[in-house]
Parts: sequence; C-alpha cells; structure tokens
Amino acid sequence: MLELVHLLDVVYRILNLLIFVRIILTWIPGLSMGHPVVRLVHQLTAPIIEPIRRLMPPAGGFDLSPMVAVMLLYLARNLLVDVLLAL
Repeated sequence: MLELVHLLDVVYRILNLLIFVRIILTWIPGLSMGHPVVRLVHQLTAPIIEPIRRLMPPAGGFDLSPMVAVMLLYLARNLLVDVLLAL
C-alpha cells in the first residue's frame, strides 16, 4: 500500500510542477502555443484546469483556475492517501 501512496505523491508533485510551469510560461512574452514545450504543458494540465476555468472564468483579468486546481489536487491527494492508509 505504501508503494501506491508513494506513486500518488509522485503524480501529485509532477502535476503541481506542471501547473506552476504553465503559470510561468504565460509570463514569457512572445511564447506561443506553437512551441513544443508550451503545447506539452498545456496538454498535460488542460484536463485539470479547463473544467475549473469553465466553472470559474477569469475575472478582472485574473485567471484563478490554476490556484484552484492546485488546492483541489492537494485535497484529492490527502483524501486518497488517508483512504489508502486506512486499508
């Protein structure tokens, strides 16, 4: 069971890192979706961020969906770890 918890933690950390990279990439002027790194990061994080963005569109020029995604990932990870450790 600890191996599964470890795998879950690794996936959680990778997703958090990718979301952070996605945020940083938006700050680089002239970097377009045509760049392979940008496209890869967006493809990997879109399943998490896009549903949140549909429910909570950017307000006042601020897109809070990555922050909400990080919080939801944190809650999901903790819930799953608690369930796995209880088994």
